[in-house]
Amino acid sequence: MLLPHGAIIALVDGAKFELYRNSGNEAEPELAPLPAVKLDEHNHGSGGRHYSSAGNPQDSLQDEDAHAAGVAEWLNSQVLGHKIDKLVVIAAPRTLGELRKHYHKQTEAALLGEFHKDLVGRQPTEIIEALRAK
Repeated sequence: MLLPHGAIIALVDGAKFELYRNSGNEAEPELAPLPAVKLDEHNHGSGGRHYSSAGNPQDSLQDEDAHAAGVAEWLNSQVLGHKIDKLVVIAAPRTLGELRKHYHKQTEAALLGEFHKDLVGRQPTEIIEALRAK
């Protein structure tokens, strides 16, 4: 996958969110880490999930869903605010499915690609290698 200059790469799993910007060019991408983002993870409801109880302990899944919803909300705000125009999302498979439920149409339009792979915590060179393999 070619990664245009200035494209934002979002790495997401059930608990973490990392951002990089391609400060290089398409032929030789260089991922520069961006500052950590404070997310609003108040959304504990998901499409078909119910709140957990003693008989249905789903707290970790609800926390993961709330994290994904918070990431999607932040990405939506950045796209709608014209701060992100080219976006690549790399997320753990379950997290990616939850993110997709919350994307705004303009965020979907800004997506250059989505990859269901957990690369949170990896070095930029590993991320670039994974993108080149696609």
